[in-house]
Amino acid sequence: MKHDGLFGKCKIFTQGYAYFLFRLLIGLLFLLHSLTKYGVIGGKPAVAVWSLFGIAGIIEFIVGVLIILGLWTRPAALLGSLEMLYVWFFVHTSKGVWNPLANGGELAVLFFAAFLVIMVYGAGKWALEKAWSNKEFF
Repeated sequence: MKHDGLFGKCKIFTQGYAYFLFRLLIGLLFLLHSLTKYGVIGGKPAVAVWSLFGIAGIIEFIVGVLIILGLWTRPAALLGSLEMLYVWFFVHTSKGVWNPLANGGELAVLFFAAFLVIMVYGAGKWALEKAWSNKEFF
């Protein structure tokens, strides 16, 4: 991939460090998003574990950990993107409004877009997949 323009010669962009930071932040935010559902962060639990939202929290926890570790990154991002697509479409647009800023679905759309980027670029630097086998599994 050729890097031109303002950041074309900056090593943080040309050697994958910025993408590593992106992957780490998205995984961490998704993990934290799951922990708020169970009251680990922010006080009392918002959902029961075996409700639909509780199962979503379990998925978010697993996806967040896998993306942070760089382990099975693409399948984890696919699972996270499908969950966010479901959440946006069936939870937020069920209010009759498609605009994510009006129906409260902007976080779901942003996570969906971030997971699409992760599916394209994979694990990147400092991933367990590459540490174990010098390549990505998927």
